[in-house]
Amino acid sequence: MSIVNDNRQLIYKVCYMYATDEDHFKDLYQEVLANIWQGVDSFRGDARVSTWIYRTAFNTCVTFFRRHNRHSSEMTSLDCLAEIPGEDSSKTEMLRQMYKLIGGLERMDKAMIMMWLDERSYEEIAEVTGLTRNNVATRLRRIKQKLIDENQKEN
Repeated sequence: MSIVNDNRQLIYKVCYMYATDEDHFKDLYQEVLANIWQGVDSFRGDARVSTWIYRTAFNTCVTFFRRHNRHSSEMTSLDCLAEIPGEDSSKTEMLRQMYKLIGGLERMDKAMIMMWLDERSYEEIAEVTGLTRNNVATRLRRIKQKLIDENQKEN
């Protein structure tokens, strides 16, 4: 399916936000692919395909997480994001640091900052998360400031 190939990195990132280990990532990834496959015929074209895939992946991961981790307090590690196929190995250390900081955020904040890093508009982020555009703008400003503060503490 070409829409999956065109959006593979996006799907990887969303799944990594919720994965607790490699096996969990694989389960999430397969679940997302199944939901994309099942829902592709109902895609009306009201949004960009990538926005629809983000929303599908995000909702799948949230549902999967709630169903399988109801009582778990495990934190998700984003360290492995630097190992995504196709990433330039010279960026690995910088990516690890960034993902380590992002890994300390709450799940919704992780999702929002990852979409922002993927250059999604506030409107797209609002559509995916169900928040208002103004709420997205306010939360992203706070998230970015928190990441800056955390980075300064570590350096």
